Amino acid sequence: MIRFITVEDTLPIRNDILREGKLTLDECRFPNDKIPGAFHLGYYDEDELVCIASFHPQNYGEFNGTGYQLRGMATIEKYRGKGFGNQLLNLGIVYLRGQKINYLWCNARKKVLHFYLNMGFEVISREFDVPVIGPHAVLYLKIQ
Repeated sequence: MIRFITVEDTLPIRNDILREGKLTLDECRFPNDKIPGAFHLGYYDEDELVCIASFHPQNYGEFNGTGYQLRGMATIEKYRGKGFGNQLLNLGIVYLRGQKINYLWCNARKKVLHFYLNMGFEVISREFDVPVIGPHAVLYLKIQ
């Protein structure tokens, strides 16, 4: 089941999966987590939160229209490959479409580019390195 969740709900998974447990929960917050329009989604397997994603109003480059940035998407390892991330991201896209958002973009880790490409995103940047985290690329998805 997918639910809207709080940023506080996302922090343990952000830390465990995206930061390998190396940060405090407070250090896993993003600057735009609580700005107007930001929202967070979580996929629950029974009562366990197993997949998260955050969506922040944020335009990118010179793209026309209103954009959102996808950040902090992560799935607990034992739940990967079950389609939970796909379902979560699809719901986020449908919600953004209903809000008349034009596009979604993200900085995606190289090791998960295939997930985003399968979801319809396209690579719009050269590969770049995020210190400590590794190689990334910017991806774009036209919503409407």
